[in-house]
Amino acid sequence: MLALLHTSAVHVPVFDALRDAAHPGLALRHHVDAGLLERARGEGPDAVADAVVAVLERAVAEGARAVLCTCSTLGGVAEAAAAEVGVPVLRVDRPMAAAAVAVGPRVLVLAALESTLAPTAALIEEEARRAGRPVTVRTRLVDGAWPRFEAGDSDGYLRRVTEAADSVTDADVIVLAQASMAPAGESTRTPVPVLASPAPGLAAAAAAARPGRPGQVVPDLPGHA
Repeated sequence: MLALLHTSAVHVPVFDALRDAAHPGLALRHHVDAGLLERARGEGPDAVADAVVAVLERAVAEGARAVLCTCSTLGGVAEAAAAEVGVPVLRVDRPMAAAAVAVGPRVLVLAALESTLAPTAALIEEEARRAGRPVTVRTRLVDGAWPRFEAGDSDGYLRRVTEAADSVTDADVIVLAQASMAPAGESTRTPVPVLASPAPGLAAAAAAARPGRPGQVVPDLPGHA
């Protein structure tokens, strides 16, 4: 079983649909806690580290063989807890970051939530160092998008993201920093490649949760042996 840690319930049907399309038979268990993101926005991700560990430990107690964190703001905190909880813990945006680095050195990160910008940029730079590739990461907040998301106006939210992506001309690749932005990548008309995290993130987590998979995977993070 694969557990997923979300900070919004909107992700549940998205990942269920991805599972049905690409990973039939994979059991998912969703844990939704919007309060974690609210607190991380106000106090920083480290402030919710203990609470994240508690969610992960509960997921493992319920039978999870791996956990996927779908919140980009909390991804680093969740990954760092892997050794403590004893199963692979993956952040949904790492495979996307690795793919972005492979496309080209000029990476533009779009996010609707400001707290997501720095963690995503740091992740891309980390993947660039891992791959031995030069990279220049720029970030851009999509004005007015997050209030629409909070108001439940998904069409307006995605329209803002799409418009922002379509305005980009000076990048080799565009990274949509939040999983909720993924549908906008399917409607953009920019010639610049647009990458989203849910599909590759779920694929990596499905592999980690596969029965019979030997050993535990703890990401090689800076400062962690």
